[in-house]
Formats: sequence, C-alpha cells, structure tokens
Amino acid sequence: MKLSIERAALLKAVSQAQSVVERRNTIPILANVLIEAEGEHASFRATDLDIEVVDKTVAQVERAGATTVSAVTLHEIVRKLPDGALVTLTEDSASGRITVEAGRSNFSLATLPREDFPVMANSEYSANFAAKASDLRRLFDKSKFAISTEETRYYLNGVYMHIADAEDGKMLRCVATDGHRLARIDSAMPEGAEDMPGVIVPRKTVGELRKLLDDDDMQIAVSVSETKVRFATPDITLTSKVIDGTFPDYTRVIPQGNTRKLEVDAKDFARAVDRVATVSSERSRAVKLALDEDRLVLSVNAPDSGAAEEELAVAYGDERLEIGFNAKYLLEIANQVDRENAVFMFNSAGDPTLMREGNDTSAIYVVMPMRV
Repeated sequence: MKLSIERAALLKAVSQAQSVVERRNTIPILANVLIEAEGEHASFRATDLDIEVVDKTVAQVERAGATTVSAVTLHEIVRKLPDGALVTLTEDSASGRITVEAGRSNFSLATLPREDFPVMANSEYSANFAAKASDLRRLFDKSKFAISTEETRYYLNGVYMHIADAEDGKMLRCVATDGHRLARIDSAMPEGAEDMPGVIVPRKTVGELRKLLDDDDMQIAVSVSETKVRFATPDITLTSKVIDGTFPDYTRVIPQGNTRKLEVDAKDFARAVDRVATVSSERSRAVKLALDEDRLVLSVNAPDSGAAEEELAVAYGDERLEIGFNAKYLLEIANQVDRENAVFMFNSAGDPTLMREGNDTSAIYVVMPMRV
C-alpha cells in the first residue's frame, strides 16, 4: 500500500479515529486505526467494539492495500508536521512496518495485520431518515449535560432519542436525566422517522457525534435499529451500539401544576449564581433563592468559608418563596438558554422546578430542589 495525502485532511481523519480508541485496552489491535486505500480515496476506521467510526478522504493512491497502525502515535506524528505538508504512507508487508514521510521527516511504525481488525457487523435498520446537523446539534447539546455518570443506573448513561407526541404533533425528542435534573428537547420529526424505535445513545457516542455536526446546512443520514444507531455525512460514518435497557417514564417527573412564575435575564442570573457560589462549600454547593415581588435574592451561607448575597430585579408577582438548589445544576440549566429570558415555574420549596426559554416549550428543564 502506498498513498499520499494532504496533512490537514489526514489530521482530521486520524483525530476522529484516535478519539474513539480506548487508551487502556487489553486487545492490541483495538489501539490501531485500519487504513484502507483504493481508487482515489483512503478510509480510516477505528473501533472500541461499541463505537465504530469511518472517515473517508481523498488521497493519491499509488498502490491499493490496507493495514493497521497505532492511532494515537500516527495522530501525534501528523499533528506535529508542518501545515500544508504532503504526507506519504508506505506499507511494507514483508517487514510489518509502515513509513510516514513528509518533507525531511521520516517515521517507521509497527503494523498489525488488517485481518485481525474487528469490523462492526452490519445491521438491518428499521428507520432511515435525514436530519439537519443544526437540529441534531441542538437536541444533543442541550440535553447531554443531564446524562448520569452513575454506572449502577446504566440506562441513564446516555440520551434517550425517540419519537414523542407533543402539542404540535409528533416530534423527534431527546431526553437525559440523572435523577437530580432533567432535559427534554424537541425538534420537528424528519420524514421517515415515524417508525423509529426509541434508543438510548451512550455518552461517548454523543461526544463523538458532536464532531460531525458543525456544518449547519449539512444533512445527516440517521439509521436506527433496536440495537444500533448510525449517523453519516458524505465523509464520516459513526456507528454505535445503543444502551440495552429501558429508559424510565420521564413524563411523571415533569411538573404540570407549577403556577409561581419567575422571569429573569438568563445571563444575569447565571453570572449572579456563579458569583455567590464562589463561597459555597465544595460538597453541597447550595444556593438559596428568596423570591418576593419583582426581586430575587440569591444567597449562600457556608459556615466554613463565608457568606454571599446578591439581589436581582426580576418579574415575579406571586407570594414569597424560599427555595434551595445545587449551584452547579442551576448554572448548567441557565447556560442552555439561547434567548434573553429564562422562565422558572415553582410550586413549593420541596417540589421540582420547571425552566424553559421564554414561552418556548420545545426545550424544558426540570431541577430538584435541596434543603438549605
């Protein structure tokens, strides 16, 4: 195998591959990227047995072939090469090595046979549809902060993507929760998605998927089965197993009867929470919200480190309310707001609080209060 490829294209392909590779694994071949060269293209494939990514890029192929080489080492080499360099990869199957040449730089790396590289089995997908990159980015970006990190509740370690009934008809919906906060984001249902089974997309896959979604106008081909999900652009295909478990009935957690309405500038609110939380104890991170007519007082009282208080002008016309929250959860939710105003709907100091952006109900968040 011999091919030449422009450094920027190679770096993009190899960086996508090496981020999928598990740093600590007991199977040597899983640390490698499979390079396949044929015609006018080269493809770079990496897997951890749960996720597989294939990045196809234009290359000058002198001799077709395939081999595998350490993904991390190749990435480090390409990253350190000068911009605009033309990189030549030449495999010598007799010696089991591949040379990487660019200008006066020359590297020789050990390879492993391509036959040992595990390729993810093809699935029959029950739903295939196209979605705009900007829509998918919004669905996953706004929900992923609420993914649980608790391994015992493995079915919460991802984003639940499914078709749901909403006020405006059927929607493509993403939900994530860790039991303390919940994010529910809706987008118009793409054509062909109506029969999609609900799947839990793992946290690592959500992170890898984000790299495919930077171009707003790009159409992403989405394929879903009971066990796998695939996202594809013309150049990159990301295939992942889904979490084998049942996502809980999240609708029971979303409060319907909260009537006390607070409207506040989201950015001012986030900055104020961040400031007063500076003195909160690392363990509880508790901040108290005291609401009175058109004013909100945020306060923290940590006996070990000190106290802080800040007042904000807000729109609130209900009876006085004092309620406590984890400052980190409040900040994460406030930072999801793209519009100016965040609307909080309260019931009592012990009940879950609902937050949305203005009058928009396509993105809603729930946060559990805490005693302060």
